[in-house]
Amino acid sequence: MSEVAKYELATIDLILIGIYFLIVLGIGVWLAKKNQTADDYFLAGRGMIWPFIGLSLFASNISSTTLVGLAGDAYQTGISVFNYEWMASIVLVVFAFFILPFILRSQVFTLPEFLERRFDGRLRLYFSGLTLFLNIVVDTAGSLFAGALLMKLVFPELDISVTIAVLAVIAGVYTIAGGLAAVIYTDALQTILLLIGAVVISFTAFNEVGGWAGMTEGLDASRLSLIRPLGDPGVPWLGLITGVPLLGFYFWCANQFMAQRILSAKNVDHGRWGVIFAAFLKLPVLFLMVLPGTMAIHLFPDLPHANLVYPTLMFELLPAGLLGLVMAGFVAALMSQIDSTLNAASTLVTMDFIRRWKPNLDGRALMKVGRWITGAFMVLAALWAPMIESFSSLFQYLQMVLSYTVPPIVAVYLAGAFWKGANAHGAWRGVVWGAGTGLVLFVVNVVLKWTHIHFLYVGPILFVVAFVVLVIESRRGAASSSEQLDLVWTREYYQLETKAMKGMSWWQNYRVLSVILLCVTGALVWTFA
Repeated sequence: MSEVAKYELATIDLILIGIYFLIVLGIGVWLAKKNQTADDYFLAGRGMIWPFIGLSLFASNISSTTLVGLAGDAYQTGISVFNYEWMASIVLVVFAFFILPFILRSQVFTLPEFLERRFDGRLRLYFSGLTLFLNIVVDTAGSLFAGALLMKLVFPELDISVTIAVLAVIAGVYTIAGGLAAVIYTDALQTILLLIGAVVISFTAFNEVGGWAGMTEGLDASRLSLIRPLGDPGVPWLGLITGVPLLGFYFWCANQFMAQRILSAKNVDHGRWGVIFAAFLKLPVLFLMVLPGTMAIHLFPDLPHANLVYPTLMFELLPAGLLGLVMAGFVAALMSQIDSTLNAASTLVTMDFIRRWKPNLDGRALMKVGRWITGAFMVLAALWAPMIESFSSLFQYLQMVLSYTVPPIVAVYLAGAFWKGANAHGAWRGVVWGAGTGLVLFVVNVVLKWTHIHFLYVGPILFVVAFVVLVIESRRGAASSSEQLDLVWTREYYQLETKAMKGMSWWQNYRVLSVILLCVTGALVWTFA
């Protein structure tokens, strides 16, 4: 197959996609009437329950970018890309045990605001600016790229920038109207559509390829192994245990557009149940979104580009009607990433910048500001669309940006959560040195190509630099206040929590659920090691 095939949607498919768009827009309009304050708009009134939190976390993570990337990487290099998925179980358990309670108890709107509570305002402004850059430039760019691939298959004659702009505007409209509640409820719908589509594609491809024996026939065993040798270009085992957890911790626990769902939790229990539920949802991804890429090696061996794997599976294997439903799920995944980014960016600008400059604005005024900012970022996303044609190389380039930018923040975040000795002076110096080292490594390793350090090793290097500087400099700065130290996890807190949990049913006990999750994760990794 030397060219990208052209596919057509049946009338029933177009009708189903149209119905989906009407439903999500209706949700936004309906919820717009219920938003009265900043809490309502940015954090869904801080009353969200665990099923919606878990579904929304999953939907925002398994975006169209991830769908395309997982299947494409499995097609091109093997299933080791799933390491990023199962690692979420360990990361989220650590988060649920040690950090989530303190974030919810602080009643903040953003994670940069939480860092200010623990340290000072310098870190808040730096982290907020960095997060805005990553959310808008990296996340939105990736989503629009993946959406462009799908649209090219269906409407090759249509100007792709117009198509993506329309999607951005639709996602922006219901996000502007309904705020985080609209994002979370539509994410729940999108997750259901996405999982239905993934299940159907996976089972259909499995049957078409001739089952497990057909899938593995003539295939190098290394393609079905999660644990890869040290020199592996994808996910070497050392990078798996050092770099992947750092990137995972940032994405799940420090990234505003993911953590905002957790900040909306009704209470600590619902927050914990929500993140554990999301982690459970991540495990079937191996069978539903990664292995179909392996099956495509036999079904479509001559695809011109690995990124075309998942869209091709959709159009080649699904009948009319069902294709429309799955297509709606795929488009839903694209919109989930966009709406999440828009809402998170609006919250960051409004709460971390506008409210600092205009502290007298009340909740309703802040909500109005947030809507205007969401609209502005919606326009930015639409204007970004014309650059999508050049993303074939830029997309991979952008993925590495996380390794060069977020490890210093992760070091400060973790030190502040567990060590009372960490103070504002040390944290700021750690971030400055870590960010500076990251810039130098980026120039040397990526721009000038004088060295060839795998990006999964860059992360741990920057983490260690930032952490060491933080420890040294913290001994020179003023000690943290008692209010700041209240945000540090201690054994005493754990003991008090244990007493409070006595008599709780096992299925309500996050510790028992976490053990079950880790056991299932371990069994899965062992099976495909």
